[in-house]
Amino acid sequence: MDDYNFKKFEGRNARLEDRITVTKSDSIGFPMKFYNDNNIKSYKYVILFYDEAKKAIGVFFTADETDKNKFTIMHSKDGYGGSVVARSFFRSLNIDTKKYHGRYQWVKKTIAGIGEVYAINLVEYTK
Repeated sequence: MDDYNFKKFEGRNARLEDRITVTKSDSIGFPMKFYNDNNIKSYKYVILFYDEAKKAIGVFFTADETDKNKFTIMHSKDGYGGSVVARSFFRSLNIDTKKYHGRYQWVKKTIAGIGEVYAINLVEYTK
């Protein structure tokens, strides 16, 4: 009889999304798959950018504590990824998260003077 090399599945209730989420409550979420694949646990903060013409958000992950415009990443203790409460970002730019909430495919761009930024293009939510 063949021997099996079983490994216990421990991903129950995990969000296996490789997308960045924008919530109705003014947060940006990094689901477990995105979080793990991009080693987000090694960062403490994000710096956010906005391209108004393209309705695009840029997310730059950093451990640099000196930038005064950083947002703190809340890392899930239960392994569910992380998130950032970005209420001031959304409100000051008049981005209505009730219109633009959802899961977004991202692209990684290298921006001169900044580094690698994860960019998402906002799309108005429709049912």
